[in-house]
Amino acid sequence: MYEWNQMVQLMVDWVESHITEPASLLKMSERLGYSPYYCSRQFNQLTGMTLRDYIWTRRISHAALELRDTDRRVLDIAVKYGFSSQEAFTRAFVKAFQLTPAAYRKAPRPIRLAIRQEVFSPYHYLIKERDRMSGVHLQPAEIKAERIPAHKFIGIWDITVQNFGDFWANGHNCDEICGTLDSMSNHTLPGQLGQTAGWFYRDGQKGYLYGIPVPPDYDGPIPEGMACREIPESEYLVFFHPPFDYLKDNGAVMSAVEEAAWSFDPQDMGYEWDEETKQDYQRHYPEGYGYAVLRPVRKRSDEV
Repeated sequence: MYEWNQMVQLMVDWVESHITEPASLLKMSERLGYSPYYCSRQFNQLTGMTLRDYIWTRRISHAALELRDTDRRVLDIAVKYGFSSQEAFTRAFVKAFQLTPAAYRKAPRPIRLAIRQEVFSPYHYLIKERDRMSGVHLQPAEIKAERIPAHKFIGIWDITVQNFGDFWANGHNCDEICGTLDSMSNHTLPGQLGQTAGWFYRDGQKGYLYGIPVPPDYDGPIPEGMACREIPESEYLVFFHPPFDYLKDNGAVMSAVEEAAWSFDPQDMGYEWDEETKQDYQRHYPEGYGYAVLRPVRKRSDEV
């Protein structure tokens, strides 16, 4: 069960590691042990797009980031990502983003980049390996304090949901939102990770948010359908688990961290929760950072 989810995920990994090389369905299929036709058909069934189109969208997205972040010649970037000429690259860029490479380099703006596909998740892994003992790498959540400076947050606040899965199921287009925020990665608040989810509170009700933190002086464009809010400086309690195997241990790690975060009493550390005008954050980068829930606190009045 889910054998082809795993196989197509290997195809996605192959594309990412060979993004600047000539596409070779034959080499990829040889690695997987299936015919090129069968690989291509299964990729289309699981992702909703052809392998050729997926490679094209990922290449043009990588190229856009190089236009934004480097001073390489447009022609050199075009050739690097497999375009036969600068003109061909320009046509592809306009088709993808409705502006020319030159215009984007001169004045970068939020655009919808193609995000990396994910078709083999921890859910699929657990079904596939249901007899495996779970949680063997799990360790108790660490607790530490961290001060985050005043910043702005660009994103979407949805008061009707309280978790990641329900947020995306509630009419929010993951590819569009994540792809657009990817194009704004150069504006992320220094010292913080990029795209961030979390929780907020309105009139005693808890909702879910998704977006990016940016510096307090950010005055650039706000993507359509998103908003920008000011978040005051605050100290946070961070409930944290270090890097782990995403497929094998994601569910267990997230459950352990969130249980610790929502059941913790900060009084023993001289704090009280301060979530009325601020918001909680999640950091979820399994193999590089780990997983954390951040809740804002303030010193108790009797501790000052």
